Amino acid sequence: MSQELTIVLSDMAHGGEAVGRYEGKAIFVPYAIPGESVRVYIVQDKGRFAHARLLEVLTPSPQRVQPPCPYFGLCGGCHWQHLSYEAQLEHKRSIVRSQLQHIAGLPEANVRPTLGMTNPWHYRNHVQFHVSLDGQLGFVAADDPRVVPIEQCLLLHPLLQDLFDSLDIELTGLQRLSLRAGVNTGEQMIIFEIEADQPPELETELPVSCVLLLADGTPVTLLGSPYFHERVADRLYRISAPSFFQVNTDQTEVLLSVVSAYLDPTPESIVLDVYCGVGTFGLAIAAKAKQVIGIESNPVALADAQANAAGTDNVRFIGGLAEEIIPTLDVQSPLVLVDPPRAGVDKNALSALVRLGSPRIVYVSCDPATLARDIQRLLASGYRLCEVQPIDMFPQTYHIECVALLERQ
Repeated sequence: MSQELTIVLSDMAHGGEAVGRYEGKAIFVPYAIPGESVRVYIVQDKGRFAHARLLEVLTPSPQRVQPPCPYFGLCGGCHWQHLSYEAQLEHKRSIVRSQLQHIAGLPEANVRPTLGMTNPWHYRNHVQFHVSLDGQLGFVAADDPRVVPIEQCLLLHPLLQDLFDSLDIELTGLQRLSLRAGVNTGEQMIIFEIEADQPPELETELPVSCVLLLADGTPVTLLGSPYFHERVADRLYRISAPSFFQVNTDQTEVLLSVVSAYLDPTPESIVLDVYCGVGTFGLAIAAKAKQVIGIESNPVALADAQANAAGTDNVRFIGGLAEEIIPTLDVQSPLVLVDPPRAGVDKNALSALVRLGSPRIVYVSCDPATLARDIQRLLASGYRLCEVQPIDMFPQTYHIECVALLERQ
């Protein structure tokens, strides 16, 4: 194959690259758009497919816009700033459909239009910086392991950008630095990860908590509190430094609304909340159910969930791996909610859930490929896919959040 080609792109792949074909071989091109004629340079030939670098857009798509960020294409944090926001939402829906067709064997799956944001910028409540060779904070580059120093990120919530602007840090051995904030409470946190787990000497006049995260994941409070708070749907959540929480607070309210509607609990329902984290979903729907049982393997997040449940009598959280806890539960036909990590639901956990005989499973996913894989397994176990609702939690990136509703046939 010639190293320089001219091709017409036809699709958008899961992973954010546009795809075209040359002599039957799929060519993946970042920062391009389906429908465009482009000139590319082959950088990696894998035999059945190849990866290319975009050299020139010969025929631009009407969906193409000017990226507003000066680091776009250098920093690896964003993938789709060259796409209009309406097009981003359309492509995310299309990618979910494609994954369900090719992996789950569902060409006619009901995938609803992606729920987007009014303002798809300045939404991130959590960001992790790496350290460049000359000691500056930045993000890992798009195409190699180097760190691109930055001064501003258009995805950061103003609370984080202001905190970043105020930083004056010179720490030997600093590996990563994370900023977190409760956008509805104003609380801020700085998380340090340092070689040899050496606590730094800190001085600050800012009302901010500082935590050292040890190599084994243990948090050590340096200043302020070991956790911050966020308010979502009129409920306050405690979130410790290592605990997961959705990075987009505004869209989390949308996500909670969709999950609640899909689960549709009644006062007689028992809800099983698997991979429950700090209890975000389970606590949000507890008032509508008879009982909520949450399962979480991270002990820090579990402690947050238990603290967040204070005063809520019908919620119980259990610590441990889902595949080990579910078979021990004495519950019949609960409503099931799963919100697994990117790898999806553990195969043994999924089998154990099926044995519970749940009439309805609501699956929150941040990866449409593993979602489609697990849906395929549930289809083989007697469930049918009712619909999937994509929600844009990560504008300007290819990452896709989905909520799928499955019912037992």
